[in-house]
Amino acid sequence: MTGKAYYLTTLGAWRRHAGRLANSHWLALNSDAVEVSKEDTGAATVAAGTAVRAPAEDASFEPDETTPILALIEADEGAHLALQDDCDFEQLPHPLSQKPLSEAAVTALAAHGVASGADMFDAAEAVARVHPLLRHRVF
Repeated sequence: MTGKAYYLTTLGAWRRHAGRLANSHWLALNSDAVEVSKEDTGAATVAAGTAVRAPAEDASFEPDETTPILALIEADEGAHLALQDDCDFEQLPHPLSQKPLSEAAVTALAAHGVASGADMFDAAEAVARVHPLLRHRVF
């Protein structure tokens, strides 16, 4: 059985665990970089992303290992436990828990309109304007 959770991490950290993930979508959080969205089905390598907006200075931006990302990860319990034990991953509250985001998460997501005191549901709705697959869904 798999579950979904949101994490703040870096692209390099995500790549280290990508082979264990059932599915994931992510959004680059660099305010001065192209925002990139991906879908991964367990492959350890990342294909070229879909550029959502290009920076004025450099239209050939390619995210590197240190690019901060917001990731929605679908994986089994063992993979989620491994991510929680990795200091490069900050698990965000469940969108329906109504718990406020940490100040670090609010700071990372502020460029997308996430304000202090927001919960993960609000943040997911905000980033879904850029990457619709990051919206919280219950089937």
